[in-house]
Amino acid sequence: MDHALVVGLHLLHAMASLALISVGLAVIFGMLRVINFAHGEFLMVGGYAFVLSAGAGLNLWIAMLVVAPAAVGALGFLVERFVIRHLHGDIIATILATWGLSLFLIGLAATVLGYHQQGVAPPFGTVQFSSYSIGIYTFFVILVAIVTVVSLFVWLRWSRSGLLARGAMQNPGLAATLGADTKRLRTAMFVLGSALSGLAGAVLAPLAGVLPEIGATYVVKAFITVISGGATALTGTTLAAALFGFTSQAAAFLSRPVVGEVALLVVAIVLLRLLPTGITGRYFRKAL
Repeated sequence: MDHALVVGLHLLHAMASLALISVGLAVIFGMLRVINFAHGEFLMVGGYAFVLSAGAGLNLWIAMLVVAPAAVGALGFLVERFVIRHLHGDIIATILATWGLSLFLIGLAATVLGYHQQGVAPPFGTVQFSSYSIGIYTFFVILVAIVTVVSLFVWLRWSRSGLLARGAMQNPGLAATLGADTKRLRTAMFVLGSALSGLAGAVLAPLAGVLPEIGATYVVKAFITVISGGATALTGTTLAAALFGFTSQAAAFLSRPVVGEVALLVVAIVLLRLLPTGITGRYFRKAL
């Protein structure tokens, strides 16, 4: 019984982690249709913002929940204002620009901070289940993922600003004729997606650590998750994260971690062969 409970918690943690690293991209790519190849580096910057500010003596939770999202949100504002806005509609140019940004951020982090891994010890300690122990921080990661996804869903579904943002993303021409400032709304959504990426990088830093190239471990999984989710960005990303997180962790338990990574890719390939438009391209079409 205890073994089943521990396995279940690890499965939930894998799903939550995948949802966290993907939700920012779900906003930027899923809603804005901006292909941000620097998404992994946004998570890396969030992780460094948290680790460095916490190491400088700032309260751990302020560093994680305020400083990291704010720092990456500010970076996102600059990127959207001076790069993305001028390349709107040009997919190839956007890919090249964000790829170049990705390489620049990796090089900058390596030059300034070095290639050695930095991190913060997970708080809270452990809890014992018979002969098994599990970090209490695991529960915190699951909680943050749930609160983040639910809050984003509630905001986009029922708040006036969220409805306005959705309308501007789905039909910018009509929104503009009704008086909405679509450029400002696009900037706000890009900043939101960036801030969510920074939050994810900070929340996962105590478990994974931070180093300049850590973004590469995040970005592929995030893109696979968002693309497999389909046109309905938030619901699709959440469902895909649950499916892929469960598959990857289950395969890792039955074999080894590398098999879990391979299983994730195999399931994604099969899913996209069966559902070329993603999960919500065929199901949950009226979801958010």
